[in-house]
Amino acid sequence: MACMDRVSPALKQILLKLYLADKSIEIDHHLYEFGSIEYHIQSQASNPLLAYLSISIPPLCHGILPNNLSPYTIEMVKGICPNVVEIEEPARDGFQLTLKLNLYQIPRNKDYVKVIGDISSVQSVILSSQLKEILWNVNSDDASPGMYKPIKLVYHPREPFFVIRQPQRIIAVFPIRFREKSDIVIATTFFQELMDVGNSDKWTKTPPCTWSAIPPPELRGEAFEDLSTNGGFFSFDISSRHVEGKRLDKTVWNLLNFNTYVRNHVKVTMTIKYCFITTISS
Repeated sequence: MACMDRVSPALKQILLKLYLADKSIEIDHHLYEFGSIEYHIQSQASNPLLAYLSISIPPLCHGILPNNLSPYTIEMVKGICPNVVEIEEPARDGFQLTLKLNLYQIPRNKDYVKVIGDISSVQSVILSSQLKEILWNVNSDDASPGMYKPIKLVYHPREPFFVIRQPQRIIAVFPIRFREKSDIVIATTFFQELMDVGNSDKWTKTPPCTWSAIPPPELRGEAFEDLSTNGGFFSFDISSRHVEGKRLDKTVWNLLNFNTYVRNHVKVTMTIKYCFITTISS
């Protein structure tokens, strides 16, 4: 799932415009993503390369994670281009985080695009950090068998997924929804292919995966609207080795973007079929 970009394209475009401007410009711009993430970018014409980026982002999981960013998440944000990014205390009213961007510290060479891209990935850093904190409990034995409750996570609105912590593993379950019946057919075939590959002897290091048209037993008792789906339920069985070292970041990002990955696959497949049909009919 490496095709999923961690960078906010809209935020990157605004920061590049500010950085590359031929003359001093002033920016006071609000930007919204996914219907729940808000950015506020401000700079003054008198010093356009000193900008302030405020961020409001709901927690990935209500009731489990605090509304305020955890110390771990703050440290991860501080690691984004530390010579360019500073955390302002306190954050601007209505926002959880305000970053002071010293854009004049960015070198005037080809690296500036990467630096601004790193800054524009701040929302993915925050959400990834939150999910990492949940997955770190994969080895915890502080709950008795049968007492594990699903944790509902929301990265994209209307596309929640669940993680259920059990002894030495975590089950991640994705309810899949589509608008078109043709999408369901393509996705179901794709899910079967994923299971065949993921559960084969050749790919023993990948998390085992399953697809079912009905909710798995672990989701019994969850809200009906969360279990009402036409694409079934796709599950990953994540063990401790999938959240160790560098694997943790990859696992987290793949989970956050699994729904997007599936939709992109369906979209590409439909495009290929359309091109094929138009070619043979012309």
